[in-house]
Amino acid sequence: MLYAGSATMHTLEFSGWIFLSSILAGLLGALTGLGGGVVIVPVLTLLFHIDIRYAIGASLVSVIATSSGAAAAYVREGFSNVRIGMFLEIATTLGALLGAYLTMIVSTHSIGLIFGAVLLYSAYASLRKHPDETHKEPNPLALKLRLQGSYPTAAGPESYVAQNVPAGFSLMFVAGTLSGLLGIGSGAVKVLAMDQAMRLPFKVSTTTSNFMIGVTAAASAGIYLSRGYISPALAMPVMLGVLLGSLTGSRMLVKAKVKTLRMIFAVVIVLLGIEMIYNSFTGRL
Repeated sequence: MLYAGSATMHTLEFSGWIFLSSILAGLLGALTGLGGGVVIVPVLTLLFHIDIRYAIGASLVSVIATSSGAAAAYVREGFSNVRIGMFLEIATTLGALLGAYLTMIVSTHSIGLIFGAVLLYSAYASLRKHPDETHKEPNPLALKLRLQGSYPTAAGPESYVAQNVPAGFSLMFVAGTLSGLLGIGSGAVKVLAMDQAMRLPFKVSTTTSNFMIGVTAAASAGIYLSRGYISPALAMPVMLGVLLGSLTGSRMLVKAKVKTLRMIFAVVIVLLGIEMIYNSFTGRL
């Protein structure tokens, strides 16, 4: 069943509330690099009582919309690193196919628990300060693959070189698997892989994540579509709302402070993670 408890709510009103919720999801997704799916899946399942598999299907469609809406602006502004993004997409796409396959094996309660655990760890890792590596020698593998670039700051362009490439690539495979399994675009893990493992600047990590999540989501969305878990009536308001929110968020991110973005990132996913775990344990998912 697609959702429960909606018979008392008029269809147009129901779609309207989903649309408004999706705008907020898209806004937060663009600002933090998480993608709207990390917000919209819990909202659809916990607030609107929609079956989690259909929520994931709609989320994957919205993730593609978020990436399309926000990524173009970030590339134009010079924040996203397209070369790094496409290199890491090799790992995330393979992982996404595995994750989508696992949805037929893993129970919805287990999916909720995994979802919540990933979010809580993501919050912890995003706020944890990593050591100053200003004087660290450039990574030879990163230089060989040309995984470097610069991004605009108030003081002018600032250069960077990726670090720990194998670790970042491995984490991206995990991110792709979680994307296919949870329908979240795995932006949380992508941001952590680039920010914590590869030591990329936070704004580069979040914007490159937004660039990548659409490709990752598309890899698993086809499997959800073939299994009938994507409902056009649900996916349409979700997609339009997330797209509108992501376009607004992409404009706000350019002037936002990194510390503020990290706090938004952490607060949002801690609240959602706790609620997902609680509802999984109590059998509400």
